[in-house]
Parts: sequence; C-alpha cells; structure tokens
Amino acid sequence: MIKIIQWTLAILGILALAVVGAGFLLPTSFAVKRSVEIAAPAPRVFNYVVDPREWKKWTVWNERDPNMETTYGGPPFGQGARWAWKSATQGSGRMTFTRVVPNERLGYELVFADYNMKSEGELILEPAGSGTRLTWTNGGDVGGNPLKRYLAFFMDRIVGPDFERGLANLKALAERSP
Repeated sequence: MIKIIQWTLAILGILALAVVGAGFLLPTSFAVKRSVEIAAPAPRVFNYVVDPREWKKWTVWNERDPNMETTYGGPPFGQGARWAWKSATQGSGRMTFTRVVPNERLGYELVFADYNMKSEGELILEPAGSGTRLTWTNGGDVGGNPLKRYLAFFMDRIVGPDFERGLANLKALAERSP
C-alpha cells in the first residue's frame, strides 16, 4: 500500500512539473481581434463606444450580470473617460479610454487588478459600403508566470466569443437606432 501511495505521489509530482515546464514554452503575449459590418454610419456606431455608459447596452459581460456594480470617472465620454466594475460572476476591473479619433478609433487600457493583468485595445471604425466596419482588438502580456501563459495561449478562445456576441449586440443596436 505504501508503494502505491509513493508511486501515485511521484507520478503526480512529475505531471505537475511537466505542466509548469510546458508553461514556460508558451507565449507570454496574447491578442484577440474580431470584426463586424454594421449597416449604420460611423457617427452612430461611435456614439455607442465612446461613452462608457453605453457599453452596458451591448457588451456580453453586462448582459450576463445585470447587477454588476459600475462606477464612472473622468469626462463623460472620449479620452480620459473611465469606468470600473465589480461583479461576482464577471470579475472586477477598470477601463480607461486613452486615445480617441472621432468616428474612427477609440483606444483603451484595461486592468484586472485581482489577476495583476493589464492589456490595451482599440475599436476601429472604417467605411464599409454604405455602413461601417468595426474591429475590436485587445492584447497584452502576462509576464513570466508559466501558469498565466496558459491563459495567454487560450485567450482568443476564451474572450473571442464574447467579442463576437458583443459586436453582434452593438450591430443590432446601431442598426435599430434612428
């Protein structure tokens, strides 16, 4: 019986070392990118992204937790506008709009302090026929922690579907608006 326990512990130890060791081989950076074509003019679409209060109307995270605690700071919209949230199911974080080119681009910084993670992203609006093509990007670096590297490796598969659903919500909202 002691031999079985020793072998089990040895195998578990080897597996744990293999998982950690493999983590060092994974990338430290991640990137997520999704796009949608919206049958609405850029100014209408831009109004939903440049004001942090509008995000709760289309992001999937607010949809999943309608009771999310949200606070706002800085100017009401545009560069310097910021918002923070606390959610039992969606986590806590904060976003600050860092660069704004009206009707063309909005850059942001996203921070999840609980995970010591920071990333940057953009929403880029381009003409597409009689409407607008909106591309949402987010990327960052998780650092040297081999376990966080697994998160970076799977980030596109984890967050990508949320971007897709949020963009679909935004598309429906912008196309419905006058």
